[in-house]
Amino acid sequence: MQHSTHKPWSDAHCGLYMMELGAMLGLMPEGGRLLDMGCGTGWTSVLFAKRGYDVTGTDLVPEAIDAGRRLRDKEGLANLDFVVGDYESLSFREEFDVVVFFDCLHHAVDEVSALQSAWRALKPGGICITSEPGLGHARRSAAVMAEFGTTERDMHPAKIIRAGKKVGFRAFSVHPHASYLYIALYRRHANNLVGKLLRIPGMRALAGLATVLFSKHQAGIVVLRK
Repeated sequence: MQHSTHKPWSDAHCGLYMMELGAMLGLMPEGGRLLDMGCGTGWTSVLFAKRGYDVTGTDLVPEAIDAGRRLRDKEGLANLDFVVGDYESLSFREEFDVVVFFDCLHHAVDEVSALQSAWRALKPGGICITSEPGLGHARRSAAVMAEFGTTERDMHPAKIIRAGKKVGFRAFSVHPHASYLYIALYRRHANNLVGKLLRIPGMRALAGLATVLFSKHQAGIVVLRK
């Protein structure tokens, strides 16, 4: 909990989180009401509120929401509220301009129900934006599932768009993960074979181009418009 409430600063992947959130902000409208799904301890909700959105963060775990409320009070954010709830069955109706799933939709038992909640919560013309780990996540998370009993599923753009069409979203776009570009273009690499290859002049640019061209359909940012 100590680690979670101090994210992104407490996390070794801080740079990846910040770059990804920056990309998502670039795809979102300026201002308005925002519903932060599966917000955990609320650190993303705090960042959105500081950016100027009127934010409601929701999570299934009461202890996480309590931590979010303490963080909100510490930051003095009057434009941030938290509610305990299952994002697969929320009752909000046409109240929000933006719904965000940041690295949490892959925990859904039924992504159609989760996106149905998002669709109901959005005003006409509002957007739902997702950033998920994509293909291969369930396989990579087998040890985590075995130890903690969590739900870890592949949640790639095609699956999200299929579910979005079922619930009534009318337009879709897919964008490359900015965190992948961070890894390809900016992050320091160990002195191994990959690190040596990326130090060849022009190689990082090629890696970034390959990320843009080939990765977004495996695991990208998805924007769904109501």
